[in-house]
Amino acid sequence: MHSAALIPTPDAIPVAWGWFQVLLLPTFFFHILLMNVMFGSAFIALVSHFRSDGGANLCTAEISQKLPFTIAFAVNFGVAPFLFVQVLYGHFMYASSILMAVFWLSIVALLIGAYSLAYVYKYHYARLKRSRVVVAGLITALLLLIAFFFTNNLTLLQTPAAWSRYFDQPGGLLLNLVDPTLWPRYLHFMVSAVAIGGLAIAVFFAYQHKKGADEARPWVEYGCRWFGYATLVNFAIGLWFLVALPPGMLTFATTVGCLFLLTLAGGIVLAILAVRFSFSDSVVPALSCALGTLALMICARSLLRTMMLAPWFSVDQLPVVPAYLPFYLFLIFLAAGLLLIGWMVRSALRSCTDGEVQP
Repeated sequence: MHSAALIPTPDAIPVAWGWFQVLLLPTFFFHILLMNVMFGSAFIALVSHFRSDGGANLCTAEISQKLPFTIAFAVNFGVAPFLFVQVLYGHFMYASSILMAVFWLSIVALLIGAYSLAYVYKYHYARLKRSRVVVAGLITALLLLIAFFFTNNLTLLQTPAAWSRYFDQPGGLLLNLVDPTLWPRYLHFMVSAVAIGGLAIAVFFAYQHKKGADEARPWVEYGCRWFGYATLVNFAIGLWFLVALPPGMLTFATTVGCLFLLTLAGGIVLAILAVRFSFSDSVVPALSCALGTLALMICARSLLRTMMLAPWFSVDQLPVVPAYLPFYLFLIFLAAGLLLIGWMVRSALRSCTDGEVQP
């Protein structure tokens, strides 16, 4: 069977596809930023405990208090971009999710397990002692597994040519392990998360040091070093990913290809500057460059998906059945929700005392 015959017919959308694309990119930016902080801080805590045989320090103590909060925000901020992806590419994502249904559905249980262990890590941090490395290791392993399943789904989404393997393995256990971009893509995301996690540590302790906590100063350098060295490793992984791309992706011959290479080049330049600032412990400039890098890489990722799906589909092919009122109501409630979240975060931070939110 030809792979094109396996692609479902897309549903109609209520407004032009550009609206959803504009909403997808910034919402995904905030989700990926929080996801990076979540996984990166957990991984750094694990390495710290492993080196000290489960020993405690100021950095891991702070991570233990913030980790459940970070997981909750990363998950909730992932809802909006996930929905926008389904609007634009739903007929691809539903198909890829069915192909790996067993693994995809297991993500819920894995996430509940990681979230539960994060609370164990938080409330029993002092009593765990040597067991801290076990708990932090389990949290990290579960998050790694969730990310691996997500990466499989997103690579399956944009490679319909691989869908015919379903007929050889129809039990919902199909992973995209034959895709040469799978492992470099996965590692690129994970190492990037470690880098951003290190930078988040540097930002947090820089703020504490500014408030007069002298003991915070060494941890600023600690976080900056994690960011710098992880980003250097990620340059090599990123090169591996580019080499693994199908022929014709790295080209100036098309408008999308041009934009992809330009955003990629801009992201690399900003990443180099971020590394330079991090090694001089200049936290704010490093953070600015890192956020710029993340934004450009998200744009490059979106452009790459457009090129990968070009033989099969383009978003401008989506049928539009105008329904503006529901869309306008959605925008109003989205704005109200963002304001409410901002107020909630501000109130929580103001009332936070010794890691506990006080009424």
